[in-house]
Amino acid sequence: MLEKLYLLYIYIYHSHLKKEDYPKALKKWFKHCTGKELNLDDPQTFSEKIQWLKLYDSTEQKALLSDKYAVRDWVKEKIGEKYLIPLLGVWEDARDIDFDALPESFVLKTNHSSNWNIIVKDKSKLDVKKAVRKLNRWLSMDYSFVCGMQLHYSLIKRRIIAEKYLENKDGLDDYKILCFDGKPAFIWKETGRFSGTEHKRTIYDTKWNRQDWGLLYPPGEASEPPVCLEEMIEIATVLCKGFCHVRVDLYEVEGRVYFGEMTFTSGSGLSRFYPEEMNKTIGDMIDLEKIHMEK
Repeated sequence: MLEKLYLLYIYIYHSHLKKEDYPKALKKWFKHCTGKELNLDDPQTFSEKIQWLKLYDSTEQKALLSDKYAVRDWVKEKIGEKYLIPLLGVWEDARDIDFDALPESFVLKTNHSSNWNIIVKDKSKLDVKKAVRKLNRWLSMDYSFVCGMQLHYSLIKRRIIAEKYLENKDGLDDYKILCFDGKPAFIWKETGRFSGTEHKRTIYDTKWNRQDWGLLYPPGEASEPPVCLEEMIEIATVLCKGFCHVRVDLYEVEGRVYFGEMTFTSGSGLSRFYPEEMNKTIGDMIDLEKIHMEK
């Protein structure tokens, strides 16, 4: 309860700040969450550089590509419509959703956020009134201030979208490709995220060599590479071009690749590395000097 009250306090406090007060507030939030001082003048670690990017590189383009609805046109242009999860509907008010017209399974999500999803495997078990209240509550909130000033989310016109529910026989294969300076570098394989089992995150390089470091969640068992690994790398290479850092999320369902989302502030820069020194090693892969030069 105390943690929920703190999050509510932070949301209200951050959302009413003047822009010139953002750096000081972000430093205070970072210290509360990590126990460490935030160096914005000369950021070194991955965590620090993500904080710097939030404040000084939250561009309209990042907002467009983080918008789960608007990004579809961009993805269609870049790699083709076949990689898009079929769209079932889009609304600006959850009360306008015709649930009777939706299939028996689907996914509802807000387009201006991360992890604000309602996964519906069996519509007959869905509490529609509760879902509508939750969706409209999410729509009322500026996600930028929910978790550490991810400011590009403020620029997104808020909507609800419904997408086709995807799943393999043994669950959904979720692959998150970490890209630096326009090139894919590492792949997280996520397991157990939506199945109710323990969430595991196993990290590989682009040749599917398992890495000896981790991030936030414990690693799972080593696995064979996805059937579409080369195709995934090709897709990520196209989509990450021009960015010092972005995470390209993809799914593989029955041997077919689907686009998930583009994430520019992964974990809001808070995810714990193990061993801890990897925070600096991965941070070294983000070159902020190019952004300084462009600005």
